[in-house]
Amino acid sequence: MMDNRNTLFSQQTFAGAVELIWREAELLDRKDYREWLSLWDPAGFYVVPIDPQASDFAATLNYAYDDQDMREKRVQRMTSGYSASASDAARTVRTVARFTLTGDANDEVEVNSAQIVVAYKRGTSTLFAADLTHRISFASGEPRIVQKVIRLIDSTETLSAIGFLL
Repeated sequence: MMDNRNTLFSQQTFAGAVELIWREAELLDRKDYREWLSLWDPAGFYVVPIDPQASDFAATLNYAYDDQDMREKRVQRMTSGYSASASDAARTVRTVARFTLTGDANDEVEVNSAQIVVAYKRGTSTLFAADLTHRISFASGEPRIVQKVIRLIDSTETLSAIGFLL
């Protein structure tokens, strides 16, 4: 009987994590960055590493390695109208799929997935493909992102037009 309860808990937790990831994608596509900030645990990190094998993000070079303060500053720049990425922001459509629960400990889960982002700006569509890892906490009763790692498949190449949140 206990196994069934644990399985049910894991299934509900996994479903809640996937729902949060889809919600995040929707908010980013709508450019609702303020609401996106509310999805985060205050101690969380948003990471876009350059090295596809990197695991010590604090000790390596990244496109982004944002704690709460840096996420808030990024959103401020993107919504102020004063930066080029804000005044001429790309329209985006995200597809997130291939969800796999890779870790389930206490009140936290880790979910791997794949993401395709189509960004449209000035008559040109650009495609971004990445493997995502979300670590999500349920400790507060509401799911919160503790860490999001976006591993772009072409991260070691010259990238342009990534002025929006992935």
